[in-house]
Amino acid sequence: MKLYHALAALITAWCAVFGCIQAVTLEVKEGNSTCIKAELSASFAITYNTSSSTRTVQVSLPDSATVDTGSSSCGTDGSSPWLVAVFGPGHALALSFSTNGSLYGVANLTLQYNLSDASIFPEANSSDVVTLVSSSVGIWATINTTYRCVSSATFGVGGATVTFSDMRLEAYMTGNDLSPTESVCMADQASTTAPSTTASTTTTAAPAPTPPGTPEQGTYSVKNRNGTVCLLAQMGLQFNVSYFSLSQNKTVQELVNLTPNLTSSSGSCEASSATLVLTEERTTTLNFTFTLNSTSNKYHLSGITLLANWPEMTAPFSASNTSLDYLRSTLGHSYMCNAEQTLVVVPAFSLNTFRLQVQPFEVTTNQFATAEECQMDQDQMLIPIIVGAALAGLVLIVLIAYLIGRKRSHAGYQTI
Repeated sequence: MKLYHALAALITAWCAVFGCIQAVTLEVKEGNSTCIKAELSASFAITYNTSSSTRTVQVSLPDSATVDTGSSSCGTDGSSPWLVAVFGPGHALALSFSTNGSLYGVANLTLQYNLSDASIFPEANSSDVVTLVSSSVGIWATINTTYRCVSSATFGVGGATVTFSDMRLEAYMTGNDLSPTESVCMADQASTTAPSTTASTTTTAAPAPTPPGTPEQGTYSVKNRNGTVCLLAQMGLQFNVSYFSLSQNKTVQELVNLTPNLTSSSGSCEASSATLVLTEERTTTLNFTFTLNSTSNKYHLSGITLLANWPEMTAPFSASNTSLDYLRSTLGHSYMCNAEQTLVVVPAFSLNTFRLQVQPFEVTTNQFATAEECQMDQDQMLIPIIVGAALAGLVLIVLIAYLIGRKRSHAGYQTI
């Protein structure tokens, strides 16, 4: 018995110092009905300043975390559903959700922490309550199914990171418990070997898919709260996705074009970030996040999230990267690249762009500002200039040689 108590005390002390990742169950209810339920483990890596240096602490979501009923909601009044979990003196983890009718996902991930909590942030030089938000999470599932991801997934949220594991989650629920039908995350699918078939069967190999060709250029925009356009984009988009095919029973790589006349655009514009969301027929959702550095007055594409639910997929495909550095340009200018670009997001997904022009900040008169061209366009323009200069030089050399030769021929005649 003494050994048991000593071991329990040791575990308690270890958790107090280093933090322990524990499974937590959270539910948002309206009356007697559950609309959001989550079973998950979460940990946070937070960097903060002391008087002499910076420190990074690891914090776990404790099993004592509870749902804040005042901030959480089912979104029945037209607002977004929210799950807000609070713990400790002023700490919170919040998830907001959105849906396109066939899919639902985490629209925003919010982390709030209170630097005055000396047990977690010793010697912090501030007592502020810090709130960090990320809109590129990549947690999506088919409606009326449970999102399941046993594998660890880490998301950047401002200057911190949030790591989820052993996650089972459902929003827009029709029953009071998680659906037995699951949408499995890509990380779990990749770690599971497809079952082998021992029965002898005769199958006809599926024909190789026809390349889709160059995608059509679409025009997209985002309006702010007062109805004025705050983001403009023109581009042809092509997905290069690897996924497990249901009919072929293997992983395939497919090129798929986004069809502009079947695609709607939405998003938001803030002072230092802007988001463009493209949705095609409730089967494909593509999210671009642009970030502005107010010090250098430069902006870039910092995040891309794709959710696809195509017929051949065994489960919805989701991929996200919030640490990108593409399409860099100067505030007050648009970014242009007519050449084909490949934006690598994750190993299983890259995005090909064609005839692209985008401006996520300081849009005026609903038109693009002066464009800063990509290096590939500049190189393509340089080639004909070099060729033209070379041809002009060659013509000049021929002309000079002709004049010299003609002068010599005249000098050979003598007057009689």
